[in-house]
Amino acid sequence: MTATVRHGIRAAQAGMLINATLAIAKLIAGLVGNTYALVADAVESTADIFASIIVWRGLAIAALPADEDHPFGHGKAEPLAAAVVSVMLVGAALGIALEAASEIRHPHHAPAPWTLVVLVVVMFVKAAFSRRVRAVAVDLGSSAVKADAFHHLSDAITSSAAFVGISIALIGGPGWESADDWAALVAAGIIAYNGIAMLRPALHDLMDRMPGDEVVGPVRRAAEAVPGVMAIEKLFVRPMGTFFRVTIHVQAEPTMPLQDAHVLGGRVRRAIREAVPRVQDVLVHMEPYESAKGAPKA
Repeated sequence: MTATVRHGIRAAQAGMLINATLAIAKLIAGLVGNTYALVADAVESTADIFASIIVWRGLAIAALPADEDHPFGHGKAEPLAAAVVSVMLVGAALGIALEAASEIRHPHHAPAPWTLVVLVVVMFVKAAFSRRVRAVAVDLGSSAVKADAFHHLSDAITSSAAFVGISIALIGGPGWESADDWAALVAAGIIAYNGIAMLRPALHDLMDRMPGDEVVGPVRRAAEAVPGVMAIEKLFVRPMGTFFRVTIHVQAEPTMPLQDAHVLGGRVRRAIREAVPRVQDVLVHMEPYESAKGAPKA
């Protein structure tokens, strides 16, 4: 397990502790302070706890080496964890929306003013931690950790919406009690949007979509720069969690001895892995160079 992966796991574990503490605080404050927006926020934080557990286990499994049953490694556990977390976001949003709609139809007492203080603390903590986790996600190149960062950000968003809703209810006075419920409804929409936005790239990774030119470009240029390589006939890059597997068809001099072709393939493999450290494995297929007319070059 690399140091970067361990960093990602520690971020997920820290998120579990923070979410557990905030969920308890928000649930108690929401029930005592008579604000469903804060209760909905607590539910979202509870979902974050399970999301962090899933990300933690997904990264740990993805870091396992290849074995007899999994010759290509366990990297798919990482985007699978991201997909599960994204679905959890959408599910939490649906639950919050349904309960908020029910609360809107049934008038209740105005929320307590002191609940605003709780929300300010929550917004600050979750926004700061979301930035930290996202930085880890960028370093790791992990869609699961990125989904976890979005989960933390969505918690800050629901807290912001709750703050606005409670403030409106307090300022408006009688007749405005449901403002915090409307705020919870708006927050649910934002959470659902983030969940769907994170689900799409996770599904693309599970379906082996080629990464963009920021990965494919350096791989191709590294291979083409190796002396003896005359052309790149095919190039496939497959995401495997936080790493990539490359299959490349290299064209070389048709009369080259098999031993020399084998050595050249090894040089191509080393050049690619040096240029793009996240490439875990390279399969090089050597072919005779063909001219534009399709005949081997003399």
